Amino acid sequence: MEPLRIGIVGCGNISGIYFQNLGKYPATEVVACADLDLDRAKAAADKNGVPNALRPDDLIAHPDVELVVNLTIPKAHATVAQAAAEAGKHVYTEKPLTIERDDAQRLLKTAKERGVLVGCAPDTFLGGGIQTARKLIDDGAIGEPVGGSAFMLSRGHETWHPAPEFYYERGGGPMLDMGPYYVTALVNLLGGVRRVSGSTRVTYPTRTITSDPKKGTVIPVETPTHIVGSMDFENGAIVQIATSFDVYGSHEPVIAIYGSEGTLLVPDPNGFGGEVKVRRGWNAFETVPLTHGFSENARGVGVLDMAHAIRGGSSHRASGDLAYHVLDIMQAFEDSSNANQHVLLESMVDRPEAMGPELYADQA
Repeated sequence: MEPLRIGIVGCGNISGIYFQNLGKYPATEVVACADLDLDRAKAAADKNGVPNALRPDDLIAHPDVELVVNLTIPKAHATVAQAAAEAGKHVYTEKPLTIERDDAQRLLKTAKERGVLVGCAPDTFLGGGIQTARKLIDDGAIGEPVGGSAFMLSRGHETWHPAPEFYYERGGGPMLDMGPYYVTALVNLLGGVRRVSGSTRVTYPTRTITSDPKKGTVIPVETPTHIVGSMDFENGAIVQIATSFDVYGSHEPVIAIYGSEGTLLVPDPNGFGGEVKVRRGWNAFETVPLTHGFSENARGVGVLDMAHAIRGGSSHRASGDLAYHVLDIMQAFEDSSNANQHVLLESMVDRPEAMGPELYADQA
């Protein structure tokens, strides 16, 4: 199989693991990188042996680039991805797909018209931890899924992040920042969601940065920072979720799935491995060995899956349709809170296929 030629737009902190993994997989080859700061793109190219360091528009237009990996900040996702699709390039975007539904719909429509694929992070649900949990559910280890819970509770980013402002802007907040990991994992485990309810609040109208180099800067908060919601899945399961930048600590499980015959504890969806535990009936929880690979930091495996789909004419798992359904769910929590009513989702998606053996030969 000829490697898929990839260009990476955005050479910030998260790009390092993409350069590392996509440079190792036999099915992918990074041929260009770009950044608004051309010096940063050149430094990334030199470090990772990439032949072309370009500005974003030049990378999208470059004839050697078949797929654009979009690692820009969330509010730039739509612009870069749309430009790539309009140029006839496949595109894979860091989460979330976009920050507005209309932009995501426009992107998917353009991609369909141009005959290109859209993919989106997170791809952590393709890792060994969540795929093992998925197999347990599919094998009936906990019976019929009845419900579940998911918690991402933290105190925010201003105490440690060097530039935390965008976490509190429109398109930021705990739901759009971390929710994609949790909601994507849940859709992979249980299927699509049909109805959402939510309650949201802004606890602190401003945040003060206490980390360098912007220590002392006051940030206005433009988005809810504590979101609690309920999801009614198509299969009948009801799952509660809470994401927050207002909590100092808790002992809540990361993700738990409650079944008619037992309970499944799912590892942190922000990672690829982790510990999977099952309690069957009244027995104690038992740790289950991982049944699937990619249990280390495999960011980029979603791109690898796209490469196989593009070369083989098949579908890919971390798809634009999945990412749009996840975005629709996350936006619906705030919509529900504002309208004081349930929200029936218009988007629909099938569960992604479970991981098969086709990608493991490429495992870095």
